[in-house]
Amino acid sequence: MNRAALTLTGLAILHAGPAATWLPSVRRLLPGLAGVGLADHVALTFDDGPDPRSTPRFLAELERLGCLATFFVLGEMLERHPALGRRIVAEGHEIAVHGWSHENALATRPGRMAAETHRAADLVAAVTGVDPTWYRPPYGVLSAETLLAARLRGLRPVLWTAWGRDWTRSASPASVLATLASGLRGGATLLLHDSDHTSAPGSWRSGLGALPELVNRCRSTGLRIGPLRDHGVSGDRAALHGVREITAPRKSTPQKPHHFL
Repeated sequence: MNRAALTLTGLAILHAGPAATWLPSVRRLLPGLAGVGLADHVALTFDDGPDPRSTPRFLAELERLGCLATFFVLGEMLERHPALGRRIVAEGHEIAVHGWSHENALATRPGRMAAETHRAADLVAAVTGVDPTWYRPPYGVLSAETLLAARLRGLRPVLWTAWGRDWTRSASPASVLATLASGLRGGATLLLHDSDHTSAPGSWRSGLGALPELVNRCRSTGLRIGPLRDHGVSGDRAALHGVREITAPRKSTPQKPHHFL
């Protein structure tokens, strides 16, 4: 292999290397990035809103349950529905950044994802008056560009330890609870969706229907459940710098055909 080819290969690895954090085996080595927190707390997070068709239903149910959560919003959705973003914050929930338009960082031209990450974070601050703390990349894919962009904007990347597979057409409250069951423990960060913007139409109903029992299971075992700001997530900076030469996940992964974060 000549020098030019080696250089291109090295740049590709540098760009894609952090994306390996999507893989469960790698996230286990990076508990802070995965969202592992305090042993007596479970973090409840939602992606892809705010959506006027569904997010108000989640807010109403969370209020009924006396439970707070972290909402990772898409910039394009917040731009369309700013009042709903303000409502999320006004009701005591935490608002965070999920990018601008749910795109894979490794499939976009250089510079775009960095610009859109900053744009989404700035919009959250402008609309809600709250400077966001957390960033969850679309598809759970961190490129070198998005990792650097998040850090420059003061955002902390965080993924999840367990998800409910609530994005599929066949999902139900029972299936969401069953899927989460093995990961429902102290220190967990749970991923659900308050919108079907990038998922199967109406799939948000499965997560909404699972909420009462999910909260009850946590509380009945002595676990607190709430937003990431109360979760006590540790840092993984040194370990994350050590991620090397692992290929990013393919969009065609069978785990989530349409949208998996």
